[in-house]
This record gives sequence, C-alpha cells and structure tokens, in this order.
Amino acid sequence: MKDLRKRVAYLRGLMDGLQVNTASNEGRVLGEVVSILEDMSDGMMDLYSSQDELEKYVESVDEDLSELEDQVNDEDFADDDDYIEVECPQCHDTVYFDPEILDDDDTVVEVTCPNCGAVVFSTAGDDSGGAGEGQEALVSSKTTESGIES
Repeated sequence: MKDLRKRVAYLRGLMDGLQVNTASNEGRVLGEVVSILEDMSDGMMDLYSSQDELEKYVESVDEDLSELEDQVNDEDFADDDDYIEVECPQCHDTVYFDPEILDDDDTVVEVTCPNCGAVVFSTAGDDSGGAGEGQEALVSSKTTESGIES
C-alpha cells in the first residue's frame, strides 16, 4: 500500500520535474490523472486503516465470546449428566464428580476441591463406600434428565 503512494508521488514529482505545461490539454489531463491517483491512494490507505481496526475489534469480540462460551459450558456441566455435587467446607465452591468412581469398593476415593485443594469427599474409613464421617450433609444428589435421583 505504501508502495502505491510512493509511485503516485513519483508521478507527481516526474510531472513537476518535466515541467509539464498544465495549460495544454495533455498537461491538464495528466495533472487530473495524478490528482485522481493521489485521492485514490489516500482513500485506500483510509480503508486499510479501517479494516485493521475492524480486525482488531472482531478479534476482541471473538475472545470475549469464547470466554462467555467457556463460562456457559462450565455452568451447564452439572446439568448434562448424572454427577454428585459436594460443597467445599473451606471455600464453599461447588465440586462435581462422577458417581462411577465410587463403584470400586476396594479403592479409597478422595475428591479434592480444585479451587483450594481441600478434601471434599472421601471413602476412607467408611465401609459402605459412601461419604465419610461428617460429610453426609455436604453431598446432594443431582437429578438426571430422566428424573432418576443419584
């Protein structure tokens, strides 16, 4: 784009350097053509500048939209499937986990809060494979789309 402006400026300089008689018909035509080319190159520079601003704006909007999509998808996470919901006793953040991890009775399962790292659910010291002592009140079941409680 800058190359076009340089070329038009070169034509203007060439016309001035050759001392083209602008009083003659040919001189007036050449002068008008160079003037039109200057206006066109200035208009194109404005268009390129506007396009660059629009590209930056669209990228910004795209980033904001992506963040909103991530937030919406995170909120919808618990509603899509059958998950157990536990409130963290320290930071009170809600933690979701799949009840299938509790199926193996021989394995001790500890679910930690991703926010603060506190253990929010543990099968240690519990013979039934359910919530540990004092954690019954923290666990609530989520109803699946079919209406069956977990």
